[in-house]
Amino acid sequence: MAIWQWGLLLLGLVWALQSLGVWLQMRHYSDVLRGITDKYNDGFVGAGNTRGRLSKGTIVLIVVTPDLIVRRLIIMNGRSVFTKFKRHEPSEGKTLDQLRSNPLILGEGEPGVAEAVKRAIEQIDRTRSEPGRQPGLSGLSAASA
Repeated sequence: MAIWQWGLLLLGLVWALQSLGVWLQMRHYSDVLRGITDKYNDGFVGAGNTRGRLSKGTIVLIVVTPDLIVRRLIIMNGRSVFTKFKRHEPSEGKTLDQLRSNPLILGEGEPGVAEAVKRAIEQIDRTRSEPGRQPGLSGLSAASA
């Protein structure tokens, strides 16, 4: 085979591996989101993200109680499709207003984390302001950010 054919074959192989990696990462995200909504059937869920062109991308999921106490905050931050969510326990138990007033506390050295937290909080606020949304299973919303 000519060198261009080997190059084309290699390109196809890399594309297939990337597609598999993206599928695995999306499946992980769906499993985590499903696990959160099954475990916490009251309150609200917010998802925020930031994309980095050359820097790390970040996804943040925040679960709050009906009285807006942070129940769970998990962060996925990295460049690889093998990156997993990590729980941020110091933020759990704080009010959403405390987190809103200082989202940089989470992102020391990671500017994308603070922006993703801000977007997740905005999503929770939008969900709470929708007419007819009450805490509980009907109020549990994880719309895309």
